Amino acid sequence: MAERYDAVIVGGGAAGLMCALTAGRRGKRVLVLEHANKVGKKILMSGGGRCNFTNTGTAPANYLSANPHFCKSALARYSPWDFIAMVERHRIAYHEKELGQLFCDLSSKLIVKMLVDECQAAGVRIETGHGIDALHHGDGGDAPFRLHTAHGNVATPALVVASGGLSIPSMGASGFGYELARRFGHRVLPTRAGLVPLTLSGKHQERLHDLSGVALPVTASCNGQAFSNQMLITHRGVSGPAILQISSYWQPGDDLRLDLLPGRDALDWLLAQQRQRPAAELKTVLGETLPKRFAQRLCELWLANKPMKQYNAPELKQLAATLSDWPLVASGTEGYRTAEVTLGGVDTDEVSSSTMQSKRVPGLYFVGEVLDVTGWLGGYNFQWAWASGHAAGLAV
Repeated sequence: MAERYDAVIVGGGAAGLMCALTAGRRGKRVLVLEHANKVGKKILMSGGGRCNFTNTGTAPANYLSANPHFCKSALARYSPWDFIAMVERHRIAYHEKELGQLFCDLSSKLIVKMLVDECQAAGVRIETGHGIDALHHGDGGDAPFRLHTAHGNVATPALVVASGGLSIPSMGASGFGYELARRFGHRVLPTRAGLVPLTLSGKHQERLHDLSGVALPVTASCNGQAFSNQMLITHRGVSGPAILQISSYWQPGDDLRLDLLPGRDALDWLLAQQRQRPAAELKTVLGETLPKRFAQRLCELWLANKPMKQYNAPELKQLAATLSDWPLVASGTEGYRTAEVTLGGVDTDEVSSSTMQSKRVPGLYFVGEVLDVTGWLGGYNFQWAWASGHAAGLAV
C-alpha cells in the first residue's frame, strides 16, 4: 500500500527546501526526496562556504530566459527582504559584500540548518540518499503520481521537480529533471554552462598562460551586455566575476571585448600621461595602473612600447582604442564541472508563472534551476530558488 503525501518534492536543494517549508506551513503533508547523502550541497559550497544567499537589487532584468517576463510574478511575491526576515529571525549574522550581495558572516551551514529547521517545524519529512526507482502517473484517483523508492511506495496529487541543472556534477547534479519533463511532454530548451570560466587556445593561451594568477578590473562586453568587475588570468584562460558574468551571454565565435581602463577615458588619460611624463615609457606608465607583468605583455604583443613623447596623435588614438576595446578570443568554457548554473532548461511557456505548475500535466510543478531561468552572479540564482519554491509551495 502506498503512503500518501499532499506533495512530494524531488530535490533537497534551495528551491526544493523552500517549497517544502512553504507547503508544510500551510498544513500540507510533504515529503522531500534527495538522492545525495545530504540536502543543500550547492548551498554549502556557495560563496566560498559563506553562501551569497540573495541580492538586495534583484530585478527581472538580472535573469536570462527565452521568456524574460516569466520570472516577474514569483520575484514580486517573494522578495529578498522576505528571505532576509527569515535569516534575521534565525539570528544568522550577515553582511553586504558588494553590489547588493549578502553573505553569511560565518558559514553557509547556517542557511541549510535554517531551512531544515523550518521544514521540521512545519512537519516536513526529508529523506536523503533516496532516488526514485520508478514513477507512474494516472489511475491513482486523487493522488495520480505514484513513486517507487528504496523506502517504499508513495502516492501524491502534487509532484514538484526541484532537481536542479547540470552544473557541478561532483555535487550530484544530473539531468533527471529534464528527463522527467520530457517524459511528461514538456519541451526542454538547449542547456549549456553559465557563470563559468572561459578557456583560451593556441596562440591566445600561449600569450597569457604564464600570467596565471594575475587579476585586474575590467569591463567585459558581449552581445550588448557589459559587466565591470575583476578578471583573473588562469592557466587555461580567464575567470573572475566579470568573466563569469559575461560567460552567460557569450557563445563560441561571439565577439568579446575588454575595457582594460574601466571608468576612464583612455585617450584623455594617455594625453595627460604624455604631458606629465614625456620621458616615461608606455610599459612603465601602464604598469602603474595595470598589473606590471600584464602591462609588459601588452606592450610586447599588442602595443608598440616607446617613451610617451614619441607617440603622435593617431598613434595615441590607436593605443586608446586597444586599451578600451581589447579583443579577447575565447575558445570555449570550463563546462559544467565548474559552472555555477545551467542556462536553458524546461520551457517556461508550458509552466504557470504564478504557481510553477505544468500547463500540460495537472499537479506537476517545476522550480529553481531546472526551469529556463538563469540569474546573474551575486545571489540572484538563490533568490530565484526562494521565489519559485515559495510560489509552488503556496500552490500545491
